[in-house]
Amino acid sequence: MTIKTGDYAPWHRHGLPAEVTSFVGRRREVADVKAMLGRARLVTLTGVGGVGKTRLAYRAAADLLRAFPDGVWLVELAGIEHPGCLVPALAETFCIQRDSNRPIMDSLADHLREMRALLILDNCEHVVQECASLAQTLLRAAPPLRILATSRQVLGTPGEQTFVVPALALPQSGPLPIASFAEYDAVRLFAERAQAVLPGFTVTEENQEAIERICRRLDGIPLAIELAAVRLRALSVGQLLDRLDDRFRLLEWGSRTEPPRHRTLWALIDWSHALCTPQERSLWARASVFVGGMDLEAAEAVCSGEGIAREEVLNLVTGLVDKSVLLREDHPRRIRYRLPDSLREYGRSRLAATGEEAAVRDGYLAFYRRLCADTRARLFGPSQEVLFARLKLESTNLRSVMDQCLSDSRRVADGLAMAADLRNHWITGHLSEGARQLEKGLALYPTPDVTRARALVVSGLLTTLEGRPGPAVELLDEAGEIAARLDRPEIVADVALHRGLAALAWSEAEAAVACCEDAVRRFRAVGELMGLARALMWLTAAYTLRGDLWAAAATAEEGIALCEACGDDLIRTYQVTMLAIVLWRAGETGRARELAKESLDVNRALGNPRGIGFGLAVLVWIAATDGEYDRAARLLGILDTFSQRPRARPAIGALVAGYRHLHGYHDRSAAETRHALGDTAFEAELRWSDRLDVGQALAYAMEETDVTDEPWRPTSLTPRETEVARLVAQGMSNKEIAAQLVISQRTAEGHVEHILAKLGFASRTQIALWAEPDARQGPARESRAGPGGPRGG
Repeated sequence: MTIKTGDYAPWHRHGLPAEVTSFVGRRREVADVKAMLGRARLVTLTGVGGVGKTRLAYRAAADLLRAFPDGVWLVELAGIEHPGCLVPALAETFCIQRDSNRPIMDSLADHLREMRALLILDNCEHVVQECASLAQTLLRAAPPLRILATSRQVLGTPGEQTFVVPALALPQSGPLPIASFAEYDAVRLFAERAQAVLPGFTVTEENQEAIERICRRLDGIPLAIELAAVRLRALSVGQLLDRLDDRFRLLEWGSRTEPPRHRTLWALIDWSHALCTPQERSLWARASVFVGGMDLEAAEAVCSGEGIAREEVLNLVTGLVDKSVLLREDHPRRIRYRLPDSLREYGRSRLAATGEEAAVRDGYLAFYRRLCADTRARLFGPSQEVLFARLKLESTNLRSVMDQCLSDSRRVADGLAMAADLRNHWITGHLSEGARQLEKGLALYPTPDVTRARALVVSGLLTTLEGRPGPAVELLDEAGEIAARLDRPEIVADVALHRGLAALAWSEAEAAVACCEDAVRRFRAVGELMGLARALMWLTAAYTLRGDLWAAAATAEEGIALCEACGDDLIRTYQVTMLAIVLWRAGETGRARELAKESLDVNRALGNPRGIGFGLAVLVWIAATDGEYDRAARLLGILDTFSQRPRARPAIGALVAGYRHLHGYHDRSAAETRHALGDTAFEAELRWSDRLDVGQALAYAMEETDVTDEPWRPTSLTPRETEVARLVAQGMSNKEIAAQLVISQRTAEGHVEHILAKLGFASRTQIALWAEPDARQGPARESRAGPGGPRGG
């Protein structure tokens, strides 16, 4: 399961993750954690690996969504292998752009200063000192902020409240009625996971004692119970218990001084390892080098060799999925596989013992070096959407590989080349990370060759887009000198283009036109089509800034035609948006609106937050010009959400910060809208989008539906869940609902929990208010279509 973090909206805006919707039991623990967060600003959930710290944190946070108007924000730290990456990762979550004049930590503190938000720091144990320092700094700088951390070790900061996550509740020894026995959390989890692999499984008097002994032998640790239950594909409950007993007597992990639960969890993992074939064990160990999961192509490239033929990898991966060692994750166009953290850690220890670690890690680095090179070769053309989706999924692995390369003097050039190859990946939502990798690589690799020249150009681009054209020009000057000396005219043209972009940032129209025209001539001469398309795009912007709208329109049309001929969507979307600005300035707001929406639609499909922000900003200006001030203010609110800035400072935001020559348009449109509506109405319209998720917000911007001020009604409830919601609205308890529908009380409770999770609610009262019209008017009532699905009155 992948949880999106910082993808231009708070964690919960993307829908609640499986860790929340499949949560079992722990009602008292959830209540305790929520109460602690009400008393303390820093709460740390501690406990043994696999005990369920992350799931408990997510469930408690989901229940508290309404208490944090500025959102719940998640930073997953498991993929961070170097402490220096902690602050940049947090800044990336909030889309904080670097400022050369101040530390990024100061910018982060300023950003959070007035936010009433909950920040989840998940898996802190390997960077515990850095997390402690970070938490202390942020809490001192941001009084309304609350932090919920998960870690195997307490952070040890002043004011920290710790909650030791216990094992799941176990049934008492001795005979119990089946109904009472099945209500214990450990038994519920075992039964639910068993039913997932064996649909007919039930807790009976015959298997009750064996289940109790299994749960007790596994100390009620959720991960251990889940791994055991899946073995019921091949074993009876009695056989499962027998094998556990055998393995626990024979196998221990590490010292006897380790906590028993730790040894028990590792014993179970060791037992799972023993059930694998020798080839599966080898693949498990080799797959542990992947930090962010892998797809089949990556597994074939990195895990084959030395006893595993490439064509055997698919069957071995399938076997490990069946054994619940690898988790399958479905993504559009691509299936990925991931080792849970504990199993990955176990695999790494096994890999080290084989003597293969260096060779496997070399293959891992080589695979991602090739992926980056292939990305650069296909930067312009019809495969952009697929490329971007894959790079987004691989971002953790890419970060790990570059960090490893830049930490090894023999591989610094590879790391720098990778960072330069990922130009488009950085500009579509990862500016700060790209700038950091390039800055680090350039400092470590002074050789004046093509690798350094290309990296200097990309670093100059990112620096300008971050709003720092001065330092960017210095980088470009050095790149130009190297390119001229090496006779690389395509790099010289690129330098000219990015000097033009820097001039645009300074609003120096004549210099921008001169540089961009020079770049167009040079790219034509060398036949570099991608460079030519980008040069035409920025030349459009330069002509627009100079007020030469006819030349701007002609240049934009040429750029669009070139992109269409080559099948490129990314550059075309920016060029279309540039043309929309030209037409808006020329007074053709109708056509400008259609072009801006066309661009926004493509960027939505590409998952390009920077392009989305740019398109939203242009739609704001058009709406204000057309006197649609309600719509302009609502779009400003949506743009603020995407820019992840506090509502009190509506601005063009981080996602379009590089287009500094456009800031004047934006500021004037925002001021005009505020003046037309008045402060109170303006602020109300800004907050209007708070009730929308990402898809609904973009649907409104695209004018895809007829929107009213009524709340939208999700369509994700099943017919049975809708029926349960109506009965909740009638005031029925879970027991009464169960009797009404002739289902078990536990099943009714499960339906209610699913409804709460799907609707993002925290109480039955909210369900009742949501379903009340249906409860009054009955199932025959027709729903009316709205963004994201039917809605009720």
